Amino acid sequence: MPIYLDYHSHALMHPTARIATFEAYERLDSNPHSTHLHGTAAYEAVERSREQVAGLLGARPSEIIFTSGATEANNLVFAGLRDHLVAKGKRTIAVSAIEHPSVLKAAEMLHRDGFEVTTLPVQADGLIDLDAAASTITDNTGIVSVAAANHEVGVLQPLDAISELARASGALFHSDLAQAAGKVDVNLRLLDLASISGHKLGGPGGIGALYVRRLLKPKMGPLLSGGGQEAGLRSGTLPTPLCVGFGIACQLAGEEMTETNSRVLHMRDMLLMELLKIPGSKLNGSAATRLPGNINISFDDVDGEALTYHLQQSVSVSTGSTCSAKSLEPSPVLLAMGLPRQVAESAIRIGLGPFTTDIEIEVATRAITASVIELRSIRRRA
Repeated sequence: MPIYLDYHSHALMHPTARIATFEAYERLDSNPHSTHLHGTAAYEAVERSREQVAGLLGARPSEIIFTSGATEANNLVFAGLRDHLVAKGKRTIAVSAIEHPSVLKAAEMLHRDGFEVTTLPVQADGLIDLDAAASTITDNTGIVSVAAANHEVGVLQPLDAISELARASGALFHSDLAQAAGKVDVNLRLLDLASISGHKLGGPGGIGALYVRRLLKPKMGPLLSGGGQEAGLRSGTLPTPLCVGFGIACQLAGEEMTETNSRVLHMRDMLLMELLKIPGSKLNGSAATRLPGNINISFDDVDGEALTYHLQQSVSVSTGSTCSAKSLEPSPVLLAMGLPRQVAESAIRIGLGPFTTDIEIEVATRAITASVIELRSIRRRA
């Protein structure tokens, strides 16, 4: 298989979390909402997992709502708070211009219900324009949603400053932590709601969570109707094995974060240093404040899609968000940052993770460099 450098799309599952998940399929093959002994054992495992997820975030276990992933959690934020915001007369939603599609489209659903959706612009480095945000977030704003770490360029937003603006206007502050959780520390006291995804931090796919501040929880409504599980906010039988694997992954991510970040940052900087030696290369997004494993880079006269295809047999990378990767349009994140269309079209996203090795970085450096040179040669001959 090719070298895997697409950790923003999906983090390779931690072996310990994988073993725990498979074992749970054998030992805990029951409905955790049943009251018999089999169900009780599954329920207790789910609650241990809830504690592990809460421990990574610094939350109370009762503030964690299990979902199928960050996309569902993001949708629950907007749909679940709709009636509460209407009652408060706050019919404006503020989202950053570079949010994940699941946030942008969930906010757009409220727009169809008569809400106004305002955009918080970003600077050329991908960071929120705080001056513009200060004038955009008003007393009518009900929710401010800004991801802690961007899913394409990996920039880390100043959550403290944004939280201050949201609190001053009486707005709720939500952050999509899918890319940040388990990779950087996040001060949960700055937030009212936060989304997290299992498969982005070494857990299984199909499981995630929404953090809801304790006093806000009773004011939310469900996204799904049914049996009233998860305090009535997320009906449906919880997948015990996925919860178990998710919890273990959260615990391990917290325990290993410092050591992993140090190693990943070193490899990332080595790879970036070599790629920037290629004439016409450019790093997209802030060089100073970004995820340890993120590189978003453009190469003049090279199409990003063509480059990822050319690398298929040697290195797995992507051109942007996997949720919109099949679109032929250039990255809306890079366009929102003000990059010219041709620069956005030439960009690729590289994501390093805990299981990336120095040898893989050496091989990837040679492969990417060679592919850029060959694609440019082909273009010149065409």
